[in-house]
Amino acid sequence: MRVGVIGAGRMGVPMISRLVAAGHHVTALGRSPEKRDAVTELGASAASDHVEVADGADVVIVCVFTDEQVREICVAADLTAAMSAEAVLVLHTTGSPHTAEQVAALAAPRHVGVVDAPVSGGPHDIAAAHLTVFAGGDDQAVAHARPALESYADPVLHVGPLGAGQRVKLINNALFAAQVGLVAEGVRLGRRLGIDEPTLLNALVNGSAGSRALSGVAATGSADAFIARVGEFIGKDVAVVRRAAADLHTDLGLLDRVVDAGLR
Repeated sequence: MRVGVIGAGRMGVPMISRLVAAGHHVTALGRSPEKRDAVTELGASAASDHVEVADGADVVIVCVFTDEQVREICVAADLTAAMSAEAVLVLHTTGSPHTAEQVAALAAPRHVGVVDAPVSGGPHDIAAAHLTVFAGGDDQAVAHARPALESYADPVLHVGPLGAGQRVKLINNALFAAQVGLVAEGVRLGRRLGIDEPTLLNALVNGSAGSRALSGVAATGSADAFIARVGEFIGKDVAVVRRAAADLHTDLGLLDRVVDAGLR
């Protein structure tokens, strides 16, 4: 399969490595000579613009940091205009469901499929091919993209029509941020009760309070250190989910208060 990748960064680099290892022909965008050299070292072909990335690709994967960047690439620069008919565009960036819908409206007359496919996990999960993908889109588009996605993700979960992937991911991230907030509040309670944080965390991961968030905090060593490490990503995603909820005339309910504790 010919796969184009836009976003050769923290998440994109291990994706490219896994795609190449799986036998796909990969072309990735590198906006500077250094980036293009790095792409080539991964075994992929380097491109200097999005048209080169899309040219002849069966699947184009966009994995940039913000929803605004997705709109710049896919709407303002009109990425799907450079894609072949029957190709599929995969959007890994966490953002508004409306962005995926806007991109799909541009893509439909060109017979290009769109899958919103936000992910749960980090670079180490990609390297181990254990990334979780929440895919939204029609059956044909998701099936078309699946061989590329399964190079670095397991499970690849088809959660509904276009936009459903973003909705599931936003709920996932709100719950994760709330769980981090609960752990931080539990640590503060522990201090008031005279229990030191490392002892408390090491005990709780073995109890019924255990969760992936708690395990992450315990492995980092403290709630403050964990929040400092992932706070930028959690904060970005929480801001997105709040905007998306407002757009849909709802809110996070009680999660709102707990989420804030995980961002302090």
